[in-house]
Amino acid sequence: MDKMQITIDRIADIDKDIMRKTQERLDLLTKPQGSLGRLEELAKTVTGITANENPSLKNKVIFTLAADHGVAEEGVSAFPQEVTLQMVYNFLNGGAGINVLAKHIGAKVVVVDMGVAEEIKIDESDNFKNKKVALGTKNMTKGPAMSRDEAIKSIECGIELVEEELKVGLDIVGIGEMGIGNTTAASAISCTITKKNIVSLTGRGTGINDAALRTKQEVIQKALLINKPNNRDGLDILSKVGGFEIGGLCGIILGASANKIPVVIDGFISTSAALIASIMEPKTLSYMIAAHSSVEPGHQIILNHLGLKPLLDLDLRLGEGTGAALGIGLIESGIKILKEMATFKESGVTEEK
Repeated sequence: MDKMQITIDRIADIDKDIMRKTQERLDLLTKPQGSLGRLEELAKTVTGITANENPSLKNKVIFTLAADHGVAEEGVSAFPQEVTLQMVYNFLNGGAGINVLAKHIGAKVVVVDMGVAEEIKIDESDNFKNKKVALGTKNMTKGPAMSRDEAIKSIECGIELVEEELKVGLDIVGIGEMGIGNTTAASAISCTITKKNIVSLTGRGTGINDAALRTKQEVIQKALLINKPNNRDGLDILSKVGGFEIGGLCGIILGASANKIPVVIDGFISTSAALIASIMEPKTLSYMIAAHSSVEPGHQIILNHLGLKPLLDLDLRLGEGTGAALGIGLIESGIKILKEMATFKESGVTEEK
């Protein structure tokens, strides 16, 4: 049996009994019940995911996956394709937004080449992984973006990333991406799964003008008509209109879920990967925490489809895992409330009548 199916088969329901016990503990803390709102909810969710009443978030990792898209040649982005490679080097040199925000919360950034169109000239390290499936996907307006075997490989590479980090310590995962043209792939995936119209699910990505937006919508329409992805088959959708980094993100969600690790979803592209993971195994939804709602118009639509309530709404649209980093900071705050705040009995404070 292949790694992907073995991983899916290991995904279990989260522990509702521990969540009940956590709620009882939260209700004893020196505050009106429920007064810390979603921070309490986050603490309870993490205990259920980890099956641990006293979880630790010491080892925080944000995976930033990079890949190129053949559909970029259709003029769907404000930036040329070579920016993907340039940004990978920027991540590795510590100069990107994700580096700043990850450092702020004490998280490690792991940059992954899933399918950048050029070879990255750097050795593998703790912070860089070469999982290249191919030199970018094919142009999905002319046929499938990748083969079904490549789709499986991209997912299994994501699972491997989780397994490799587990060896050195992994308590919570954030996912992000970089890839010129990837909002086009994310919109095509989202249209297929949610059955919403292309206009409502297609935004400006890197900041394209009105004419380019119309072109992008037409490109997505053409890709869907040519490929006819099956909305009940995650692999079919990924192979026909997806991207290697999206497959890798899906694999990370599956791998994290199988190992009882919370996975914090970043923006539009990351959430499109969550859509695919949810089709492959609906139990993964219980392991996902949506960090934010971005300004991409389709993002809130797919969050609603998944039943995920975002933690933040800050008009973000960068990707990279930046929103996930901010979300992890809030989640850690919730865990600290659970573990460090005194109860009424411990503090000698009079309880409410």
